[in-house]
Amino acid sequence: MAAAEINVKYVAHLARLALTPDEEVKLGAQLGHILGYIEKLRELDVTGVEPTAHAMPMVNVTRADEVRPSLPQDAALRNAPRQAGGLFVVPKIVE
Repeated sequence: MAAAEINVKYVAHLARLALTPDEEVKLGAQLGHILGYIEKLRELDVTGVEPTAHAMPMVNVTRADEVRPSLPQDAALRNAPRQAGGLFVVPKIVE
């Protein structure tokens, strides 16, 4: 797609951007350069290259989910300014 084919006003509308005419010209040129790089990438021979979502292998770094003792209710409520029925009492914020 050539830079002349880019409808900058439409792209700006999709991105919810209000652009001045000077910004539209600048954005059109930038989008043209980006599309030029994409055309260069299409020239690459990728036969035999396995598709991947990430360049580096992704590893789950979270801890194992295992049952552990939790904070007792009376200790959790110890510093609460207000409590009722074993629960925190907070100000109402929804009218």
